[in-house]
Amino acid sequence: MNNAGLPEESPQLSEPTPMDDIPVAVREITENPKQNQWKPAILLGGVVVGLGAIAFLIGGLLGKPAPEPSVSQSPAISQPEASPTPANTLLGHFAYPEAPASELQTIPGERGYQLRKAAAKKYRQMVTAARNEGINLVTISAFRSVADQKHLFFDVKAERGQDARERAEVSAPPGYSEHHTGYALDIGDGNLPATNLNPKFEKTAAFKWLQKNAARFSFEMSFPRNNPQGVSYEPWHWRFVGDQQSLETFYKAKNLSSSRPAK
Repeated sequence: MNNAGLPEESPQLSEPTPMDDIPVAVREITENPKQNQWKPAILLGGVVVGLGAIAFLIGGLLGKPAPEPSVSQSPAISQPEASPTPANTLLGHFAYPEAPASELQTIPGERGYQLRKAAAKKYRQMVTAARNEGINLVTISAFRSVADQKHLFFDVKAERGQDARERAEVSAPPGYSEHHTGYALDIGDGNLPATNLNPKFEKTAAFKWLQKNAARFSFEMSFPRNNPQGVSYEPWHWRFVGDQQSLETFYKAKNLSSSRPAK
């Protein structure tokens, strides 16, 4: 019976009412309390069971012993991998082929120095261009045969009482010098010969001109300061990279390792 003394009507389940849009928890309170006295107990029991299940799962996770670390799982201190030494290096120097005599031409200088044809042509043009601007580029060394390098390495090493590693710091072993290629040469300032083969060459007008203009003739400094190969600074040592063969000769060799390449 309701408050008006009229009999209560049974709910029509087949026809939705506005109550259907209200969340379940709210609807349980608004329905007839006489018909739903048992629902709070069921809801409370369901909550308790749900919380118990969650507590059981959490307890299982927290209580589960951690697996013992295997060798592969154990943290290790990161160590740099040692780079394998390429088969074509010796005492940190790269091997280079000796230019055939038929490919060599004489370049400006007093001792008949030679470079490969393409390099010789560009070098002559560079020397002329520098001279037109009052710069006196002189050749100190160019192509060297393996026999020449044997003298520079073994004979001088013996004269100075150096071991092989000491000698390799200043002169490449025979077969491992850029000069064998016919693309590399040492350049000086004819007005300041005291700076030849010396880092002080960087202070000369000749070096400053080379820095600004050498690339126009396809020459580049082999070993600039702080070069990635870690080679000692040699502002006098330049090489030709103006065709495919010369470019591959130097850059393919360098890509094999970060070791110190030949001078």
